[in-house]
Amino acid sequence: MILYAQEIMDIPWVLLIFFFLIYFITGYLIYSSIYAAIGAAVDNETDTQQFIFPIILPLMLAIYVGFFSVFSNPHGPIAVGFSLFPLTSPIVMLMRLPGGIGEGGVPIWQLISSILILIITFIGIVWLAAKIYRVGILMYGKKPSYKELLKWLKY
Repeated sequence: MILYAQEIMDIPWVLLIFFFLIYFITGYLIYSSIYAAIGAAVDNETDTQQFIFPIILPLMLAIYVGFFSVFSNPHGPIAVGFSLFPLTSPIVMLMRLPGGIGEGGVPIWQLISSILILIITFIGIVWLAAKIYRVGILMYGKKPSYKELLKWLKY
């Protein structure tokens, strides 16, 4: 029992809470802007179903990769790749952080790169969502497809 208590005390709680807030906010901003773009493109709930699965897929994949790859090898190429990919990094990077930052833990360059990629991705998705909103809000009654959305991005 004492051994488990020592393991819990060795976890860097302040570090985890701080980076949880950063990754939660940036992940929330990314996914909310994606959902805003979908909401601007469709006019009823049934049309949203075709767009939701590709958005949920990276979240499911991040949890799967986290449990079966990151916990067993947190410094492997799969863990590093998924912790840098912006749609999965809010989950996978937080699974790597209990090992700490720096020597023996997550390298500082990966942590900073991951956060910067998240911020740049958020700005890019908001820009794309604004383009979809500009056209999609005027297309009431027309059922959009992926091909149609790509055309809207070119306007």
